[in-house]
Parts: sequence; C-alpha cells; structure tokens
Amino acid sequence: MAELYLTELALSHFRSHRRAAVALDGRPVAIWGPNGAGKTNLIEAVSLFSPGRGLRRAAAEEMARRPESLGWRLSGVLRSLYQLHEVEIRAEGGASRQVKIDGKAAAQVALGRIARVLWLVPSMDRLWIEGAEGRRRFLDRMTLSFFPGHADVSLAYDKAMRERNRLLKDMVRDGHWYVALERQMAEAGAEITWNRTRALAMIAEATRAAETAFPAPDLAMVHPEGDLPEGAEDLRVALSEGRTRDLAAGRTLIGAHRVDMEAHWAAKGIAARDASTGEQKALLISLILANARGLARDFGAPPILLLDEVAAHLDAGRRAALYDEICALGAQAWMTGTGPELFSDLGPRAQYLEVTESGGESAVAEREAP
Repeated sequence: MAELYLTELALSHFRSHRRAAVALDGRPVAIWGPNGAGKTNLIEAVSLFSPGRGLRRAAAEEMARRPESLGWRLSGVLRSLYQLHEVEIRAEGGASRQVKIDGKAAAQVALGRIARVLWLVPSMDRLWIEGAEGRRRFLDRMTLSFFPGHADVSLAYDKAMRERNRLLKDMVRDGHWYVALERQMAEAGAEITWNRTRALAMIAEATRAAETAFPAPDLAMVHPEGDLPEGAEDLRVALSEGRTRDLAAGRTLIGAHRVDMEAHWAAKGIAARDASTGEQKALLISLILANARGLARDFGAPPILLLDEVAAHLDAGRRAALYDEICALGAQAWMTGTGPELFSDLGPRAQYLEVTESGGESAVAEREAP
C-alpha cells in the first residue's frame, strides 16, 4: 500500500512555538510533556495540512504567537502516494491563511487532494451526550475525509440558508424572494445527504471487515422532523411548503443543517450515550480507526492520525491494542500524553518527541524509546 506521512515539519511563531523543526520517517510519533507545554499546539499545526480550520477550529489570528503577533508560518514535506509535496501555510498581519503546494498558491480545499488527516481530541469525549451540533460536525469531518468537495457544497448550502433565514426573520412573505434560495439549498442539501450517506456506508464496511479490540458502533442519520427528503426536488418542495411554519419560527426547520448522528452499540444493545465514559472513548477510537481503514482503501494510503491525550480513559490492555492497530494500519499517528511510560508498548515502532515550556516558549526535542 502507498504511504502518506510528513517527512519534515517546521513551525514559526505558531501558538507557543517560536521555532520548531522535526524530521520524520513515517512511524507513529509519540509526544510527551507536562500539561500546557505545547503538545496540542504541535499536532494542531499538523491538522492544518488538511482542509478546514484545524482541530481547534480557530481563526488564523488566534494561532499567532503572543505577544509578538507577527503572523505564523508552517512548512512541511508530505510524502503522498509515491510523490513528495512541499506545503507552506502562513497567515500574516491578521490576514486569512494562505496555502502553497509545491511553490504554487492553492486553495485550502486542494490540501484534500494530497492529504487526509483525522483527529480525536479530548473535547470529543462528550460527543455522544452533548448536542447534535458536535455530532454533525464529527459526521461532516468523516465525510470530508472521503469527499474533499463536501466542504464547498456545505459552504454553498450555509450561504443560501443564511439568506433564507434573513428573509424569514424579516417576515418577508412574498414567495418570489425564496424560490432561487430554496433551489440552491435543495441542490446542495441533496449532495450533502448523498455524501454523508456514502461516508457512513464506507465506515460500516470498514468496521465489518476488521478484527479489532474496540467496540464497533452502528451509525445512523436522523432528523428531528422525521425522514429528510433525499432528492433535490423533494427537498425544494419541502422547503417551499414549510415556509409558513419557518416564518413563525424565524428560521429554517428542515434540511441537512438539522441532521443528527446516532450511534448504537449492537453487542451490548445500548445507545452510545448510555455507555460508560471509558466505553464512549473506546467507541470514538473505533470510529476513527474505521474511518482510517476506509480511507486506506479509498484514498490508497492510510491517513495521518492526530490523537490528543489518547491514553485517557484507556486501560493498559486497550492502550496496547490501539498501538498494535495503528502500526498494523501503517499510519503516521501523532499521539500526545503526559509521560513516556504511556508509550512504552510502542518500543522501536515509533519516534519520540518531548515538549517542554519555559518562559512561555515551547521547545521540542527528539528522544529515545522509553
């Protein structure tokens, strides 16, 4: 199978890192250091090598090192499907991010053509018990990993919906104002639904085909208004017919923006939200691994994985099983933890970095296997 990994990564004035540079060889990367040292900042930088706003969903100016606020720059060499690509990402003077691939300016979505990056961060641990927005965002990240164009169609949908909602809030009743917007929403919404449905099918297929130590959830999309029309014309009719109710609510009540993702643990016969804290974490890891396996087949190489504080809520047995599955997959997984002992089961199968902090500045140093 082809490979996908960073061979070089350099940071300049990014978050707590004034300067950092590491050389990599494709093995998993185990990163340790005390809380607040800058470990998550390092893997956030890697997350920006994919379309979107990164694992913290931060604006460009938020990532600039303080107090200088000079702007920031990331650069890396990416081995992707037997080719090497030089990638540069920067933001200066409060401007939005700029991307160059092999020396040429590129849109952020172009990163999706050469890289796939998945992540699991502690804020996701409550995914199954909090609101639908987080689960919908998780679903769309999985979908985007398979279909990079999902980002553009989602932006088109959101833009049309915002305009329609503005008309609703202004109590505009003349139907002529809505026709074009509802057509745009319907066309984009149908494509979003198709993308999500196909992504879930690919995740399910990857789950069934794998032997894993982690529980496999069954996933489904649900809508609070019942079954969501799948075709563009049916969705357009539903939006048109729902205008009176939407006017009363002041917002659009039907569409892809209200979909939720449910997970059911078939082996135990329970919903994910009813599982224990450790079981919910294991279910999330199972989904990330299934997503990675599906991408390995679809894209042709396993994705880069970012697993922040991955050892939390995992016992020693499951932690070792996770490392075995990552190595069997052949993924460059960037994993963080507070101490080297958390990664002892990896041995020589990984590279090791220690992150320290002094005077508000992070430093990264290569270390031997614990």
